[in-house]
Amino acid sequence: MELKVIKITRVSPATDSSSDSADPLILPLTFFDLRWVRSHPTQQVIFYKLPGSSPEFFHSMILPKLELSLSLVLRHYIALAGHLTWNRHDPKPRVVIFGHDTVSLTVAESNADFLFVSGKWIRPQAELRVLVPELSVTSDSSSLYSLQITLFPNQGFCIGLAEHHVLKDGVGSIMFIKAWAHICKSLGHGTMTLPSDFIPILDRTLIDVRPSLESKILENMSYFSDEKDGKRTMKPPLLGEICTDLVRITLDLTKEKVEKLKERAKRESTRSQPEPHLSTFVIVNAYVWTCLVKARGGNEERPLLFMYAADFRNRLDPPVPERYLGNSVVIINCIGYKTKNLLGRDGFVNAVEILGDSVKSLGSRGIEALWESYFDGMKQVKPDTLVESVSGSTRMGLYGADFGWGKPLNHEIVSIDRYPAFSMWERRDEIGGAEIGLCLKKSEMDTFISLFKYGLDIAASRI
Repeated sequence: MELKVIKITRVSPATDSSSDSADPLILPLTFFDLRWVRSHPTQQVIFYKLPGSSPEFFHSMILPKLELSLSLVLRHYIALAGHLTWNRHDPKPRVVIFGHDTVSLTVAESNADFLFVSGKWIRPQAELRVLVPELSVTSDSSSLYSLQITLFPNQGFCIGLAEHHVLKDGVGSIMFIKAWAHICKSLGHGTMTLPSDFIPILDRTLIDVRPSLESKILENMSYFSDEKDGKRTMKPPLLGEICTDLVRITLDLTKEKVEKLKERAKRESTRSQPEPHLSTFVIVNAYVWTCLVKARGGNEERPLLFMYAADFRNRLDPPVPERYLGNSVVIINCIGYKTKNLLGRDGFVNAVEILGDSVKSLGSRGIEALWESYFDGMKQVKPDTLVESVSGSTRMGLYGADFGWGKPLNHEIVSIDRYPAFSMWERRDEIGGAEIGLCLKKSEMDTFISLFKYGLDIAASRI
């Protein structure tokens, strides 16, 4: 793919003279935020079909609306323009936003086949990686948000983004995109207001967690230390070069197929008490995890680790509002299992029971116990452990982000090529089911797809 950068600009939040202040806005990090200080940026790309969008039309009509609405929505989401900083004498990092802060926006054009790049079939991961920006990160400072809009002349465009997880979780991420889309679409009707459902809450005092938990994270200074010189840093750990032969696919699990998998799990489980927990989240993740372990192959004694994020908004007392722009997720790890547990005909049911037990236990275990379990579990991880994780959720509603030219054609989490993860989102055209995004080597992808289809055939045939 040939990508031509048209311009790199800085977008300022629209000013409101009644609330202007020379003093910076400072957001302290909470217990939930600190876990993400050294995380690699989450990079996503959202595709919009726009036939007949010549460069002249796009740059004179479409792009100005996108830029104006971005400035307007940043008035509410001003924290995205700030920086994560860690001064020498501060006990922990914090987010600082000055009145002159901006968000970087790259505008580019591509000569690639839009329908191929935005499709859900197998295509090179490199085709998507050029569509997302990077964040500026040093040892003591990091930008929090960056955007790239790429035009595919006469075909469509995409919005690529890079965001630091330390500022917000997935709920906040999608809330911002839908808020931006709402204002952009409203410009055509002469309005620029934002519904209350999209106005974020920044108040960090809403997170009521014992201070001792925060201290435990900060005491683990190895997490904040550079691997080479041992000095304090906020740079993400080194991962090495991204493999050049990675391919990507998006697979649909319809609501009907999920129900068939639930029936299979219920039919094949030998448990009587407690009964397996058969939520869509558990079923989809268990099925994909099983197929991935089988596709990877290797030693049956190889240890396994599966991780997912549990949203604690409604598990805190008092609950945290949905509009809270910050983190409220806890990483849960399922550890202590081996590859052989997920192989064979009963591998899927075993995965369902492992994940189901984990999810069911969330209601009876407090944050402190879950954090201790996560921390102790990570210390047990061996170098040869086969790690898998899931990114995203089927409850986000991202396909509702209509900027005025229709709902997205497709959405991908590009950054799953940097760590062992697959993505999971709601389906575009059906309530129920899930879209699964995968990024693997071609040989592994072929094996995975074969296993994925075969397992669904078994569930449908009841054999």
